Amino acid sequence: MDRFDVIVIGAGTAGQTAAFDLAVEDYRVAIVGGSASPGGVCALRGCQAKKWFYEAAELVARSRHLQGIGVSAPPQVNWQHVLREKNKFTSTVPENTVQNLKGNGITYIEGDASFIDESTVVVNDKKYTARTFIIATGALPTPLPFEGGSCMITSDDFLELDALPKRIAFVGGGFISFEFAHFVARLGDSNADITILEATDRVLSPFDQDLVRQLIEASESDGIRIQTNVSVTSIKKNGGSYSLLFESAEDLEVDLVVNGAGRAPNIKNLNLPDAGVACSKRGITVDRNMRSSNERIFAVGDCADSIQLARVADMEAHVAVESLLAEDKGETPAGIDYRAVPSILFTYPQLGMVGKTEEQLKEENITYYKSFDTHLGWPTYRRVGLKHAAYKILVDRQDRIVGAHLLSDNTTGLINTFKQAMIDGTPVAELHRNNIMAPYPSRESDILYMLAPLIE
Repeated sequence: MDRFDVIVIGAGTAGQTAAFDLAVEDYRVAIVGGSASPGGVCALRGCQAKKWFYEAAELVARSRHLQGIGVSAPPQVNWQHVLREKNKFTSTVPENTVQNLKGNGITYIEGDASFIDESTVVVNDKKYTARTFIIATGALPTPLPFEGGSCMITSDDFLELDALPKRIAFVGGGFISFEFAHFVARLGDSNADITILEATDRVLSPFDQDLVRQLIEASESDGIRIQTNVSVTSIKKNGGSYSLLFESAEDLEVDLVVNGAGRAPNIKNLNLPDAGVACSKRGITVDRNMRSSNERIFAVGDCADSIQLARVADMEAHVAVESLLAEDKGETPAGIDYRAVPSILFTYPQLGMVGKTEEQLKEENITYYKSFDTHLGWPTYRRVGLKHAAYKILVDRQDRIVGAHLLSDNTTGLINTFKQAMIDGTPVAELHRNNIMAPYPSRESDILYMLAPLIE
């Protein structure tokens, strides 16, 4: 039986981060990759892979918005060309992942790990034992329980499509559906029929709903139809097309159905009860040091009951290792802080948030003040024909940012400024002053307009 100081289960971004951190500290580390193509969802089928399509889609969207005010015709795009370039990147990930691990003295074990007790896993019928485990198995597409669910393709499949059919339905009103629908609207048939179907009364529920309404308006103006309060009861295949049946709506005929219902923690085959690890359908239960109910087992990334974002997964991996190191040194670990985690939806315009929504502040009975506007007519947006830019900034009684919500063509850059202000506890007046000498005119210099109502 092979024994290690730490065994990391999962070779995605979180697992690799933890393994590299431990190797630097001279721990004897093994990492178990449950796939023939290690590297993780982010690199192969998620945040990195989808950006190849986003960059092209953003160019098309910008060009269309500039038609009549500087651009004569939109660019010609080719989905297959984008797919080819994406695959050039992803095809190198598995081999590079294994080489990097081995090059840093980390033992790579290919296969699926399953616990047989609190300190032992079995991989391909061979036992491995360790003093500590870090579970980083990520998440899988969430299965939907209605008849004909197997007719749907997953988000993984979508990013491998050779071509986009004309009529596409996305089931679920979350990140996946909105981002992919925006890809189709810009990179697919110019007369594409795109529908997002949500069973509840709201889409993108984690985001501020005032800004979500602006994104819905922007999406609809680009040909994306969004339906709420529609529950799919079954899907039937009709030759080369599919019929979606609903509880209280007319049937919908499409050429492709995409499961956009998100991802569920990939923990089913780990046999966690035998390891003494508590979990729920939301993932493995962890404390702020990423420790599970078994103090020798940590969980990080999408398999944990936390926020499913790649950079959060990386931070959780760092925190888990820091906690392990602190314990070995007899010190007290700091733990993780989720108060300033930015979330970005890569549509066009981009929707982003950090901190609390106005609805959450009301529910928690927290006194707050806000600066809010929609359909911004600032020159930065008029110049590019963006008609649906919006923002909402929320501050507490101490004039500290407690929430920032943005709809813009540069939300990633803007939201990072507010994230850092929250981490640093920067007062609004100071944040305003810090941005007076921002590059002008730019989206970043527009922060002055957002903050002005809060300091007058």
